Amino acid sequence: MISRNKSGFIQSLAHKKYRDEHHCFVAEGIRIIRDLHPAFKCRILVATEAWAASHPLPEADEWYVTDEKTFLKLSGQQQPQGILAVYEKRESTFDPATTATELILALDNVRDPGNLGTILRVADWFGIHHVLCSTGTADVYNPKTIQATMGAMARVNIHYVDLPNLLQSLIDVPVYGTFLNGSSMYEQSLSPNGVLIMGNEGNGISPEIEKLVTSKLLIPSFPAGQPSSESLNVGVATALICAEFRRRMED
Repeated sequence: MISRNKSGFIQSLAHKKYRDEHHCFVAEGIRIIRDLHPAFKCRILVATEAWAASHPLPEADEWYVTDEKTFLKLSGQQQPQGILAVYEKRESTFDPATTATELILALDNVRDPGNLGTILRVADWFGIHHVLCSTGTADVYNPKTIQATMGAMARVNIHYVDLPNLLQSLIDVPVYGTFLNGSSMYEQSLSPNGVLIMGNEGNGISPEIEKLVTSKLLIPSFPAGQPSSESLNVGVATALICAEFRRRMED
């Protein structure tokens, strides 16, 4: 049986303050846990009696089997799957030299945890290994982000950085950004390496970062000139533009 103190600890990780203090986060559902387990150290694993009766329990420093009522109090999901894990955060160090050989995603104040999770899933799909997050970007360990990544965090490295300073330090590296007044991405030269910046949901790329962009890209709507939505969701936009970068690599 799980203790009251242990339950309180797990519940506290719903808040960034305590995730930062304890250097831990919670993930739920067997699919996500299977992906994260090889990449993160598991401190605690909790499963319902029903789940444990029909599945082998993954390894953890501590594990608990509990009743449905207790598990519901611990879970942050409306329809819990019967298993959750507490993992230690993974340390990350970004080497700017990577921008000379790989395409790197950079997020300028993407605030919505769901959008962040979707973008990480997109990065995973298109083989992008590093995502740079400005200090104003949502917390990658937010439970909503964890669920939206569907395990992509196991394969994508997330780095919170001083984005303007990092971009200023780059020499002869293409820096792409998405803008409504940019040039069509289908007509621009795209490099297999460099930094691709995606902006805030409401305000786009900040003026400070815009000054450091060397190539402004537009995802054009079709047909040209026809009234359409004002803009695309940042997760959708990231998928479209990453697909075009990768398509060029195949040509």
